[in-house]
Amino acid sequence: MEFRDTFLGMYRLSDYDYHLPQELIAKYPVEQRDRCRLMVLDRKKKSIDHRIFKDIESYLQEGDLLVLNDTKVIPARLVGKKETGASIEVFLLNPTQDENVWEVLIKNLKRLKEGNRIIFADDFYAELLEKREDGKAVVKFFGGELKEKIDRYGQIPLPPYIERAPEEKDKEFYQTVFAKKEGAVAAPTAGLHFTNELLDNLKQKGIKIGYITLHVGIGTFKPITTQDITKHKIHQEFYQIPKETVHMIEQTKKRGNSVIAVGTTVVRTLETFARNRKTEGFSSLYIYPPFEFKLVDKLVTNFHLPKSSLLLLVSAFAERQFVLKAYKEAVEKKYRFFSYGDAMFII
Repeated sequence: MEFRDTFLGMYRLSDYDYHLPQELIAKYPVEQRDRCRLMVLDRKKKSIDHRIFKDIESYLQEGDLLVLNDTKVIPARLVGKKETGASIEVFLLNPTQDENVWEVLIKNLKRLKEGNRIIFADDFYAELLEKREDGKAVVKFFGGELKEKIDRYGQIPLPPYIERAPEEKDKEFYQTVFAKKEGAVAAPTAGLHFTNELLDNLKQKGIKIGYITLHVGIGTFKPITTQDITKHKIHQEFYQIPKETVHMIEQTKKRGNSVIAVGTTVVRTLETFARNRKTEGFSSLYIYPPFEFKLVDKLVTNFHLPKSSLLLLVSAFAERQFVLKAYKEAVEKKYRFFSYGDAMFII
């Protein structure tokens, strides 16, 4: 009976749930990135400590490797008007081989016909080329250099649970300080807590810093709808790993130091590479308990939604009951949750 309970507790979605008061969902970030709270989980000792994020320095050793995701969020939310004058929203998903043709999400897609225009400005509009399922469509943009138009008219796509319109400050705060390669429609939020000063301090201490790129897609917010978690199909995202980072990982392992993933996107990228040895491609790696981690030794992450694939990943890394105990304590101590919230370091 005990084995059966353990088995069910591993694969039953309801066993990855927790109570979260709405007021703990962070609507705004802290003003100083590295001054958010940090919960430290020690997997061997089963201990939980409470610190400030910049204290992460004291948990890292000379020769350890910190791996960051340098993807950059694009202003993927475009608000325009149909030719009838009614307001309509377009959310950029993926470019095609034609840089002016994109796969997008459109609210109220049913009311549009192929060939209809969506007007964003006098000099910028899109034409609907194809309807797809689940609100997805293919559109072609007109009006000159597309990147310039998106930068001018697009809005930063804040996650739906923040429940407010993006503001000017979000252009800075919903972007890591090391963001470099455009392509994400959501931020790799564990990286939001690092400042340039903190990264410089870590380098001076002898901590190595490597980068990967994984362009976070809208699928990161897709809920698990199957009670049996093994039946869920995870989204696919593009990743790249520079040869320099691969070399740094190999050297870190040889030294016996730790590879520290900053965020679930880095975990998925590194563990994908550990399995296919490809430095570029698409990852659809779905991590849930039990899972053998081949490259990642420690993890910096945020607090994730109940019953989400991200919470499953963290539960695979640190054991479900221990993670849920930590989440319960975080709620009791009023930690701030989700993208603009506080952080967790699992050692």
